[in-house]
Amino acid sequence: MTRRRSIEEFSMSFLDVICCGFGAIILLLMITKTVQPQIIEASTVNLEGRVALLQEQVFEIRGETTILNRDLNAKQEQLSEHLERIAILKGQLASARASYDSLNVQTNSNDIIIEKLAIAKQSLSAEMKRLLGTAYQSKNNLIGGIPVDSEYIIFVIDTSGSMFSYSWERMMQELQATLDIYPEVKGIQILNDMGQYMFSRYAGKWIPDTPGRRKVIMQSLRNWNVFSNSSPVEGITQAIRNFYSPDKKISIYVFGDEFTGDSISRVIDTVDRINKEDAKGNRRVRIHAVGFPVQFIRAPHLQTTGIRFATLMRELTLRNGGTFVGLNDFRP
Repeated sequence: MTRRRSIEEFSMSFLDVICCGFGAIILLLMITKTVQPQIIEASTVNLEGRVALLQEQVFEIRGETTILNRDLNAKQEQLSEHLERIAILKGQLASARASYDSLNVQTNSNDIIIEKLAIAKQSLSAEMKRLLGTAYQSKNNLIGGIPVDSEYIIFVIDTSGSMFSYSWERMMQELQATLDIYPEVKGIQILNDMGQYMFSRYAGKWIPDTPGRRKVIMQSLRNWNVFSNSSPVEGITQAIRNFYSPDKKISIYVFGDEFTGDSISRVIDTVDRINKEDAKGNRRVRIHAVGFPVQFIRAPHLQTTGIRFATLMRELTLRNGGTFVGLNDFRP
């Protein structure tokens, strides 16, 4: 009897140990499952934020790529335009060189002719002195119908787009020809039709007449493209008001192609008011004009501004002791 009880006590203790072991395992499993979802949830949140940030960066990169592609296309178009322009300029350069070569040949011939004319002029002058006497003075101060008795000359030039684009080379030729009929004067001035000076440091002052200064004037004139309203009244009135002096003989030369002002008669009245006559009926300054027929490039119904310029200048020059010259072509 005693032996059987000992075996039962041992068996119950073993079962207790096993149950405690299972209980401990269950507790461990419960603790592990409680902590693990928190870690997973935090990790999920972090990854979603990272993904959102990366998506935002992708959108930004795509936007920058679009902008860069657009800029690249624009640059390529500009490059194509520049290459086309370069090809055109190369063709123009080749044509200009050919023209230059032909001009050199013509210039050499002209030099020979000029030299012969100079010799003939010297002989003629000597013969005139012998026949007329040393005290004789020519009373005809006209060249091509234009009086050239002035000691100071002012150029009022229309710098509008039509003049600069189509007649600029011809205008420079006419200006050079005008300077040539005045071998030496006491002062020169250049204004545009708005009254703006080409040389601001000579504003309101006379430009000294020297061969070097004439060369600078022609060089600067080539690229002088300032705003113009195609109405010479501002330049004319400023030239008279700023430079008139009773002891100076002054001529104004107006170069232009059109008149866009409201009233021709108002311009004439304005100039009459400031360019008054003296006791002998002479005006303060002479006004000459050269008209460039740029209107011929337009349709007939669009040529009115050129006709109005010719009408205005013809009347102004007639009233102010000058001459109007209407060219038959605006090209050189």
